[in-house]
Amino acid sequence: MMMQSMTGFGSSERGPFKVEIRSVNHRFIDISMKIPQNLGRHEIPLRNLVKERFSRGRFDVLLAVERAGNVRVKVNQDLAREIYDALFSLKRDLSLSGTIDIDTVAEFRDLILSEEIDFDAEPLYEAFQEALGRLEEMRFREGEAIGRDMISRLDLISKMNEEVALLCPDAVEDSRKRFAERLHGLFGAVTYDENRVLQEAAIMAEKTDISEEITRFNSHLSQLKTVLSGGDSVGRKIEFLLQELNREANTIASKAGDYRISKISVEMKAELEKMREQAQNIQ
Repeated sequence: MMMQSMTGFGSSERGPFKVEIRSVNHRFIDISMKIPQNLGRHEIPLRNLVKERFSRGRFDVLLAVERAGNVRVKVNQDLAREIYDALFSLKRDLSLSGTIDIDTVAEFRDLILSEEIDFDAEPLYEAFQEALGRLEEMRFREGEAIGRDMISRLDLISKMNEEVALLCPDAVEDSRKRFAERLHGLFGAVTYDENRVLQEAAIMAEKTDISEEITRFNSHLSQLKTVLSGGDSVGRKIEFLLQELNREANTIASKAGDYRISKISVEMKAELEKMREQAQNIQ
């Protein structure tokens, strides 16, 4: 399955129903639904349809009914009776004048009357599924575009890392030379323990050797390319690998002590940051 973005829109109309669904990036799945009250019994099944298709994103669902179905008015007789009894008791206890009749009880119509509207639910679910499909299609298109851009950036970063690998031996040798020059400046012609100096030089060379970091960096790049071509629900994996790549780039820059390598590391981190921003919109 292709990688998909978390941004998209889909809509559909079937019969009296109009459905619009928008999605944006979110760490988890979050569904907000605006649905007519008389269709409330369908809310949970519709939510489940969203969850079956998508694993991340914030979804704003708008469902509208453009014309009424078969309307039945229902009277809550128990509540009407309670209202009548309460008013009658109040009239008696306070010695109030006037009559309590149907007109009096009808003043409470919002409490005792309810509308039940019969709909054929099939076009509702057809419209909803079609809107979800169009939303998913848009998310896939954007995800494909993001994927192509990220792969091109990975190729660029890979070339940068190759440059770093070529500079690595020179950086280590330069470090040794600088160490020897400092020794000469300190001791001049004075005799010193050459074996001890060689040990210290080896330790310094090891501290500036970034070959392991370069290898790990290449490994993370390879994993990331695999993930990008691996399909759906990969956003968190991409974010993790980008974090690891950024960590290695920082280590390379700090260990090498070479301005050329540091400059390349800064450029790599800039590209990684652009990819991190894109990754936040991948499911």
